[in-house]
Amino acid sequence: MLAYRIDSQGTLPNLTETAIPAPGEGEIRLRIEACGLNFADLLMIEGRYQDTPEPPFTLGMEVAGAVDAVGPGVSGLRPGDRVALFGGQGGLAEYGVFDAARAVPLPDTMSSTVAAGFQIAYGTSHLALDHRARLQPGETLLVLGAAGGVGLTAVEIGKMMGARVIACARGPEKLEVARRAGADHLIDAREADIRAEVKALGGADVVYDAVGGAQFDAAFRACNPEARILTIGFASGTVPQIKANHLLVKNLTVMGLYWGGYLKFRPEALTGSLAQLFAWHAEGKLHPHVSHVLPLSRVAEGLELLRSRASTGKVVIEIPG
Repeated sequence: MLAYRIDSQGTLPNLTETAIPAPGEGEIRLRIEACGLNFADLLMIEGRYQDTPEPPFTLGMEVAGAVDAVGPGVSGLRPGDRVALFGGQGGLAEYGVFDAARAVPLPDTMSSTVAAGFQIAYGTSHLALDHRARLQPGETLLVLGAAGGVGLTAVEIGKMMGARVIACARGPEKLEVARRAGADHLIDAREADIRAEVKALGGADVVYDAVGGAQFDAAFRACNPEARILTIGFASGTVPQIKANHLLVKNLTVMGLYWGGYLKFRPEALTGSLAQLFAWHAEGKLHPHVSHVLPLSRVAEGLELLRSRASTGKVVIEIPG
């Protein structure tokens, strides 16, 4: 089979031929139909992601496809079942072996292309806004990187939860995508004084930050008393440095959210959140946005779209059988 792999530490990934794996105890083999790309894939290539596996390994964190074979001890799944799952690695290939417990049955209303980019983006925003920040109806939510993979879902879910949403993104085209997702106010990160504009709109009660850097600093200074700041990622390449004494002045709370970490210490929070999200999608309440669909031979191009922040919503790799 073909797989987009990193063969050794410090080398760039390549599309190579490798053996089709066999499922072990508690595992399924998936005929992968689609794999969502994530900023974390770029960090894995650089060896900077917190869960980077030891090489050799295949990139690709979240997938969708059809069960091809089941290993010993697997119940409730059989060949032909359509599922999505977060594997953490192994998704950019024609076949992959994954923990059966992570598989989520796909509703008929959801294509594999949509499903492959659904779990991390929507799961991150739902857990962050609901479980961590306890966003309340009527509060003001500021989303940085609002047209990106996770940022766009934060706009959509925040609006569903009854918040007034301020979307901050780079340029009118990206802001239009955020507006269509439900944003009430738009700020162009390339030109605007983010702090001044957010303050003029009454300040932020919750900040959802997947960007870091100067945008975090501006949002921090535009927070209302008792605001909650969610650190989701650092697409700018700069990790903010927070002076603890500045938190005291407005009684601010800064909290991190690493979605995949919940699989290790509180998996029921993650699985419950996903069940709610898939139900909302089935009811027509969520509208995933995939800006680019590319074949496996063009993974490098898809990753460059993320690196250059040229995409909106998700970039998905389709892997036809």
